[in-house]
Amino acid sequence: MISLTSAQLDAWIAAFVYPLARILALVAIAPPFSNAAVPMRIKLMLGLAIALVLIPALPPLPSLTPNSGAGLLILGQQILIGFAMGFAMRIVVTAIDFAGEAIGLQMGLGFATFYDPDSSAQTPVIAQFISLLGTLVLLAINGHLMILATLAHSFTILPIGSTALAAGSWLNFAHAGGIIFASGLLLALPAITALLITNIALGVLTRAAPQLNLFAVGFPLTLAGGFVMLILMLGYLATPLVQLFEHGMQAMLGHFISAR
Repeated sequence: MISLTSAQLDAWIAAFVYPLARILALVAIAPPFSNAAVPMRIKLMLGLAIALVLIPALPPLPSLTPNSGAGLLILGQQILIGFAMGFAMRIVVTAIDFAGEAIGLQMGLGFATFYDPDSSAQTPVIAQFISLLGTLVLLAINGHLMILATLAHSFTILPIGSTALAAGSWLNFAHAGGIIFASGLLLALPAITALLITNIALGVLTRAAPQLNLFAVGFPLTLAGGFVMLILMLGYLATPLVQLFEHGMQAMLGHFISAR
C-alpha cells in the first residue's frame, strides 16, 4: 500500500502551483497569448502544458507549506513576476496601437472606429490595422516562442522563493511606460510629418484663395496623403517593429536584473 505524508503532498503541490502561477500570469497579460479571441480554456491548457514541461528542469524549491503565510506570500510574488514580465511586452503592443491612433487622427479617420473585443472599446481602424501588422511580425519572428523561452529562463534568474524582489524592479517597469509615447510617436512620425506639411500647404492655399472650400478639398487630400504614406511605410515598418519586440523581451527580465 502506498502511503504519503503531508510533507510530501505539500512539496508536490508547491512544485506545481508556484511555477504555474507565474506562467498563467504571463499568459494572461503577454501578447499574443492574451488576445481575447483565444478562449480561456485554451489559455489554461497552454499554461498547464508549459508547467508540465518546465517543472522537471526547475531549480530546487523551498520546503514550505503552500497554505502557510510564507507560502501564500511566495505565490503572490510569482503572480506579480508573471504580470510584470507580460506587462513588458504589453507596453510594446500599446506603443504600436498608439502609433496607429496618431496616424488615424492626423488623417481625419479618428471617427472611423469599430468595437475591438481585445480592448473592449471602440478602436480606430488604422490603429487596429497597425496592431494586426505588429502581431503578424511578432509571429513571423517566432516572438511567441522567444517569450516562452524567456519565461523558462526567468526561473533560473529569479528562482522561486529565493529572495525578495528589489523595489527598483517595479520602478524600472513604471519608467518603461514612457516607451508607449516615445516609440509610438517615432513609428508614426513619417506619416505625421507628411500630413503636417499637407495641412500647412492647405492653410497657405486657403489664405491665398479664400473662396476655396477647405472642407471639400482638404479632407480628401489629407485622407489620400495618409494612405499614400501608409503604403510607403509598410515596406519599412518591419525593422522598427522587430527592434521594439526585442526591447520588450529584454525588458521582461532586464528590469529585475538591473535593480539588483
